[in-house]
Amino acid sequence: MAVLSEVRALLGEPRFNWSDPAPWIGLERELGIAFPSDFREIVDAYGSISVNGQLYLKHPAGHLLHSLGVMVRRDLELWREEDMAEFLPAPVGSGPGELMPVATATTGEAVFLRVPDDASSPWRVVVQEFDSPAWTLYEMTFGEWLLDYLRGRDVTLCSRNLAPDGPSWEFLP
Repeated sequence: MAVLSEVRALLGEPRFNWSDPAPWIGLERELGIAFPSDFREIVDAYGSISVNGQLYLKHPAGHLLHSLGVMVRRDLELWREEDMAEFLPAPVGSGPGELMPVATATTGEAVFLRVPDDASSPWRVVVQEFDSPAWTLYEMTFGEWLLDYLRGRDVTLCSRNLAPDGPSWEFLP
């Protein structure tokens, strides 16, 4: 919850505030993983949004036009294609060490959560630059990575020019 309060301080008050775990349970059962709590808390608070007009976060609620489940299924299929798999440090999927797609950016990046090797290991963030074979592993949780992004630190996505007045968000149409 500490990460969410820091995100709230930078982004402003969320207005989605989802509390029903059913969409998460269904998606997690389908994928065979449990998303990290910081990711779930942030997405439950804000919903499907655009951050700084650049980073797209999506919620798994089925009634939303921009659904996390639809995005994950589509991106898993895309990144499993032979000519795309070479651009990532590990296969996509829900197994230990595999990459689960969770966000995209208008500037061409794809954001993945690296599934921990075991229950005691933390989730990590991998960002792939879609227009090149470059990728970066961030030894931090999703919440820490998002906070660095919101603070304008280099986490592959460059938001300074997209958020000259500070971080902002809006619901996806």
